[in-house]
Amino acid sequence: MSWPSDEQLEDLVARFHARTLPKSEWTHQAHLAVGMWHVHGLGPDEALIRLRSGIRCLNDTHGTPNTDSSGYHETITRAYVLLIAAFIAGPDGQAAAVCAQRLLASPLAHRDALLAYYSKELLMSVQARRGWLEPDRSPLTSARRPP
Repeated sequence: MSWPSDEQLEDLVARFHARTLPKSEWTHQAHLAVGMWHVHGLGPDEALIRLRSGIRCLNDTHGTPNTDSSGYHETITRAYVLLIAAFIAGPDGQAAAVCAQRLLASPLAHRDALLAYYSKELLMSVQARRGWLEPDRSPLTSARRPP
């Protein structure tokens, strides 16, 4: 079985919420898996609210300042929530861990996946970090659910 299993995902999310997840484990893949768990179980609107708070709090625990150049990034977080919601749309009823495994095996898991939608200049801007910016390359609605 691929990472994460049901147990691994539940453990990861529990440690995220408790702010006990070490910085070394707060990887890009962990961000995506935690995001998947939230979107899968709570829907995109509630997931975004909880991820905003959770990421900022975990950054504080790690000593990572949430500033104009570091820490929480609103556009990246919101874009991934929207893309994850599109990725899991439909009546397939798969468990969150299975969806996370599929996501992590997909092109959306690549670190530069958002550059299909955003120019690097826009995505890395202070404005994008502070608040939501629409993509300047391709609308997020162009994301298709994989077969």
